Amino acid sequence: MPELPEVEILRKGLEPLLRGQTVARATLHRRDVAVGPDDPPGGFSRQRTPIAPTRLNATQLLLGAKIHGISRKGKVLAIVAVDGRTLGIHLGMSGQLLWDPGRAVIPTNHVHASWRFTDGSKLHFRDPRRFGGLWLADSPESLPIWKSLGPDALKLHPMQLSGLLTPVRRPIKAALIDQSLLAGVGNIYADEALHRAGVHPRTPACDIPQAGVVELGRSIVAILREAIEAGGSTVRDYRNAMGQSGDFQRAHHVYGRGGQPCTTCGTRLEQDTIGQRTSVWCPTCQPAEAFNKLSTTTRNRKDRKAGRSLSPKGSL
Repeated sequence: MPELPEVEILRKGLEPLLRGQTVARATLHRRDVAVGPDDPPGGFSRQRTPIAPTRLNATQLLLGAKIHGISRKGKVLAIVAVDGRTLGIHLGMSGQLLWDPGRAVIPTNHVHASWRFTDGSKLHFRDPRRFGGLWLADSPESLPIWKSLGPDALKLHPMQLSGLLTPVRRPIKAALIDQSLLAGVGNIYADEALHRAGVHPRTPACDIPQAGVVELGRSIVAILREAIEAGGSTVRDYRNAMGQSGDFQRAHHVYGRGGQPCTTCGTRLEQDTIGQRTSVWCPTCQPAEAFNKLSTTTRNRKDRKAGRSLSPKGSL
């Protein structure tokens, strides 16, 4: 799935091509990939509802709009027109935004929406697995999918992460990939950041000490920036707007490498499911024992502060 670095690369590549352009034609090939203002919150693609989909008009799809720019929050892009009309785009598992200057060879299968501009260039939204989608709104502020997102991970301050994690008792891996908590980090960069920070993915998020949270926050931002610099990670389907793959997958230390030796210490990497996602970690660089002991100590300290007894029942 494209994560924050891949989506940011798309934004940076597309914005100079789209800014100032006027949409001459907007075509939606599949109604169920778009969520209009009157649709159910998740649209009609995976909703069981007796309500028949209303027809979306081309104006809602930015027909006639002059493009002001492209914004991003987490993994979600927003193409914003001068008059405020906004098109939100989530790439899901396999989505792509492909730019055609007028002579490019673009795959025609699984293209669900297209826009042609007055200079003859085109933009295509392609999504073979259809886990992504389009959201239509009158302004960026009213874009429904943005409202459900936590702070953008690329703008994260390490101390801000501490505030986000303090009330969270879930494993840190599950917390990091929760987009309502922190927007933009997915399976790839959660595994890589946890490895760099030396944090075991099963550690309860609220039990990581302040120094560990700060180090993890720094690791998240640093790895996201490095991935952007390398063009993102192409594991399966990701391509930038020109159809080119990224290179950061060559720098992965743990993601997708379960059973292989750790690039840092040579220990065999372990793999399991955490938060419904496959997770990979190094048992030496990210020891569970240290954090289990730390978790117990932290909980005991919190119990003392709350005035709760730590002694076994019946003891003095």
